[in-house]
Amino acid sequence: MQMYRRSRGRNGLAAIAALALAVSVSACAKGEDQTGPDSSIGFAECVTKPNTCNTGKTKAGGTITYALGKDIKAWNTLSSAGNTLEYSHALFGVMPRVHHYYPDLSVQVNKDLIDSVEITSKSPMTVVYKIKKEAVWNNGDPVSAADFEYTWKVQNGKDCPGCKAASTSGFSSVESLTGSADGKIVTVVFKDKEAFPDWQAMFVPLYPGKIAAQHGDLAASFAWFEQNVPTYSAGPYKIEKYEPNFALTLVPNDKWWGAKPPLDKVIFRIITKDSELIPAMRNREINAIAPIPTADLVTQAKELADSHWYLGKNLSWEHIDLNLKNTFLADKALRQAIFTAIDRQAIIAKTVGQYAPDTKPIGNHNFVPGMTAYKDVVSATGQGAGNLDQAKKILTDAGYKIEGGKLLTKTGEAVPPLRMRHTTGNQLRKDSCELVANTLKQLGIDIKVEQTDDLGGTLTKGDFDLIIFAWVLSPLRIGGAKQLWHSTSASNYGKWVNTESDKLLDEAAKTVGDDPKAHDLINQANTLMAADAYVLPLFQREVFIAVNKTYVYVRPNPTNHGPVYNVGAWGLLDQAA
Repeated sequence: MQMYRRSRGRNGLAAIAALALAVSVSACAKGEDQTGPDSSIGFAECVTKPNTCNTGKTKAGGTITYALGKDIKAWNTLSSAGNTLEYSHALFGVMPRVHHYYPDLSVQVNKDLIDSVEITSKSPMTVVYKIKKEAVWNNGDPVSAADFEYTWKVQNGKDCPGCKAASTSGFSSVESLTGSADGKIVTVVFKDKEAFPDWQAMFVPLYPGKIAAQHGDLAASFAWFEQNVPTYSAGPYKIEKYEPNFALTLVPNDKWWGAKPPLDKVIFRIITKDSELIPAMRNREINAIAPIPTADLVTQAKELADSHWYLGKNLSWEHIDLNLKNTFLADKALRQAIFTAIDRQAIIAKTVGQYAPDTKPIGNHNFVPGMTAYKDVVSATGQGAGNLDQAKKILTDAGYKIEGGKLLTKTGEAVPPLRMRHTTGNQLRKDSCELVANTLKQLGIDIKVEQTDDLGGTLTKGDFDLIIFAWVLSPLRIGGAKQLWHSTSASNYGKWVNTESDKLLDEAAKTVGDDPKAHDLINQANTLMAADAYVLPLFQREVFIAVNKTYVYVRPNPTNHGPVYNVGAWGLLDQAA
C-alpha cells in the first residue's frame, strides 16, 4: 500500500539514502553476502547519481509496456480503497501533484505545475501556492484553487464525513483555504497551534474540483471518482483505454503545457503472477518490471541480456496485521501468543533472505533502519522470535487450553479457523502465510490462507483476520504515523484503539521545527502498539527494477513515488545521437 507523508527535513534520510544507494556494487566478490545495492552495469550510476542515472537523448515515438502487479479496482487514490501503490503509479502521468519524491529522497516542487510554494507565516502556519498560468485540465478548465479546495474538503474529516479518505493528516488541521488571482494563487492557513510538519505531503495528488461539482455533493463525487476511469488529466499523459485485468493505455495529453513526452504510448500491462514476468520480458511483451522481488525472479532477471537491473534497499516494510474486530483476536493474550510464535527470521530465510542475505527483522512501525528516528520497539516484547514455548505459556496464563489439536478459550470455546490474506500471485507473501499457518497449527490455531486481487477493498472492508502487505513510505515521516495508527483513521484497517497513542500521534502531527521530539512521540506510540500486539513488522523490503536497455530515464526510486515519478520523461534511446 501507499502512504503520503513527510518529515520537515531530511534528517535520518541521509542515512537511509546511504544504505540504499551509496555502497559500491563491486564491494563484494561473487558468492559473498551483498550488503548494499547490486546492479547491472547500465544501472551502476544509480548508486552515486540516483536522480540522473540511465539518462540519454530520446527519440520521438515508441511505446513502453510496464508491468503492473494489480488490476485497478478503484480510481480515486485519495480514498482508503484506492490508496494502493499500483493504482497511484498507473495514474502518475495523469494526475497533477504539487511535489515529487526523487530517488535521492529529496522532495521537490513540481515545476511543471507550480511556480512557487512559500511559507509566509509560522503563526498561524500559512502556505501560499502559485499555480502556473498555463496549467489546465485536458477539458480546458484551469488547474485552480477549486481543485485544492475539493482535495482539502474530501480529506479533512469534517466537510465530508462520508468520504473514506486514506488520510486526513494535515488536511484536518487547515483552518481556511482561499483562492485569488483567478484561482491561480492558493492560500492555506492552518489552525492556531496546529501547524503541520509534513505539509509537503499534501495535495499529492489533486482532483478536479469543477468536474467534481458535476457529480453531486462531496461524498457523491468522491465515490464517482473512485468508480469511474478518469477521462480528465492535468499531466503529460491521458488515458486512452482501460481493459480490465489486461492493461491501462496512456497517450500524450494534447492539452499538456510542459515538455512533450517522447513516447506515443505508455502501457501498464496487468500481470498479477510473478512467474509470468520474466517470460514476458524475454518475449518483449513488456519492457520494464518493478515487482516485489523473489529469489527466482532476481536470478532470472539478471540473465536478461537486453535489460538493466537494480536491487537495493527500499522505503517499505512488510508486516502482518490482525483484525481486532474479530472477537477472538480482540483478546490481547491471543494476539501476543500469535506474534510470539511467528518466527520472523524463518520467514526472511524462506523469502527475501535468499537474494538479500543481510536482511534482518525490523522493529518499528514508522521508521526503517538507517533513519535517525529508527528504534526497535518490538524485540523486547518477544514478538516475532518464534518462541512456541513462551507463546503457549501466554495462552495458558490467560486460561487457554490446547486439546485434541484445538485451541480452547477459558470458557471452553474453540478458536475458529482464521483467514490470512495475501495479494494474488505474490509468491513471497504466499510462502510467508504458509510458514505462519504451519507455526500456528502448533498452538491449535487453524489458518486458512486466501488470496485477494483487491488489496485496497479487502483492507477497507476488514475482510481478513490476518493479512500480510507492505507500507511503502514517502521521505516525509511525521504526519503519516497518524494516518496509519490513529483510531479515527480509515487507514487503521484492523481498528486498533488506544487513546494514549492517539494523544501522542496528535501531538507529533503538529510538532513543527523539532523533529527529534516528534520522532520520540511517534516511537512512544509505537511502543504502545507493540505491547498491544496489533501489527508485527517483518522486514524492510528491497526495491527491484529491470528495464530493457533501449529505454532511458526509467530508473529505481526507493520512495512510494517509485520509477514512475518522471514518467513524462521516459523514452527510447536515440541510438544515432
